[in-house]
Amino acid sequence: MLQISNDRLQVSIAEKGAELQHIVRTDLQQEYLWNADPAFWAKKSPVLFPIVGGLKNNNYTFKEKTYSLGRHGFARDLVFTVTAQAATSITLELGDTADSRSRYPFPFLFAITYTLSGTTLQVKYHVKNPGAEPLYFSVGGHPAFKVPLVPGTTYEDYRLEFNHVENAGRWPLSAEGLVQEAPAPLLENTNTLPLKKELFAEDALVFKHLQSDVVTLKSNATPRGLRFHFAGFPYLGIWAAPNADFVCIEPWCGIADSVNASGDLTRKEGIITLEANGVFERQWEVTLL
Repeated sequence: MLQISNDRLQVSIAEKGAELQHIVRTDLQQEYLWNADPAFWAKKSPVLFPIVGGLKNNNYTFKEKTYSLGRHGFARDLVFTVTAQAATSITLELGDTADSRSRYPFPFLFAITYTLSGTTLQVKYHVKNPGAEPLYFSVGGHPAFKVPLVPGTTYEDYRLEFNHVENAGRWPLSAEGLVQEAPAPLLENTNTLPLKKELFAEDALVFKHLQSDVVTLKSNATPRGLRFHFAGFPYLGIWAAPNADFVCIEPWCGIADSVNASGDLTRKEGIITLEANGVFERQWEVTLL
């Protein structure tokens, strides 16, 4: 287990999947990350790369060949290498291998840097294309935050507040996890989404191109919460497993296939095209309140 810390925060990261394991406000002795109870969901913060969400029939085509790739890609299951570490920051990197190229025929370098500043954790994704041809990929986060955060409060005591009033439907998912053709009403002239367990009865809430780039987990029952910045991520997922005490806030550069997707990777909604020797960076951050 890898650790970084400052005088307010301590963060633990696993080398497998470069996955966050703990986010603790040490001055409050408060854990903010879900505990990965396997009865509900045995993950904490998987990294989504080189796709976000699922593919139609779990495969895609590229240059007339068909490849199989599971939901959210393979980075979350592979061991990253630490390439830089200091007291308050760490960088982990993943590169292509013969195995990865059998599922995803591209050379790549994918790095994640975790940095602490005060009570804020910054998470930066860095993708480099070392190849001679364009690289097609998506990337995203899937951190699960503990709700309720403190004893004596309930799940329904908490809400998500966006930094702009939204008129945005959720894009429903099929039983196979594919995005349906039209949104369903959800946020109607409001910036507030009250949390309740039944909110996720039909899987994740998927949003496209919100006006907001900040969402805050708040409660009138406690000052504890968090503020999540996701500028530069065109898609946002909000999800929890059935009856579980967490909420995932998922910033995505990419999205699951639609029910009528062609399967062509180069035409997939949300796919990023990175030219030879190009570099792509995005950063989200969470401030622990």
